[in-house]
Amino acid sequence: QLQLVESGGGLVQPGGSLRLSCVASGYTLDYYTISWFRQAPGKEREGISCLSNSGPATEYRASVDGRFAISTDNAQTTAFLQINSLRPEDTAVYYCAAVNRLYEGHCPTYGEMKYWGKGTLVTVSS
Repeated sequence: QLQLVESGGGLVQPGGSLRLSCVASGYTLDYYTISWFRQAPGKEREGISCLSNSGPATEYRASVDGRFAISTDNAQTTAFLQINSLRPEDTAVYYCAAVNRLYEGHCPTYGEMKYWGKGTLVTVSS
């Protein structure tokens, strides 16, 4: 079955940037919707963005600050999350997740995701 492994997290100074990776094995992501979630200490896991071949990237939150960008590679084996202008409040474990459905116009909810990576920790601190 599909397996997802995140990487790219670490300690970053405020204002810096990171690109997180989510490598899929078992299947390509062509027929999956991929989402990035994050969970800050003591807080609920929240969705950031999602992407499928059915349409462009979609944000979970109504207000988009433009600092997050989701993408996949051409081979459809890796999903990315580019994070710019990192802030201390961005500190969280970042997860990629997938579901074998194509969504258009909205992102799947936390409960609808079927496959999860183990997460990668992003710490924003000076």
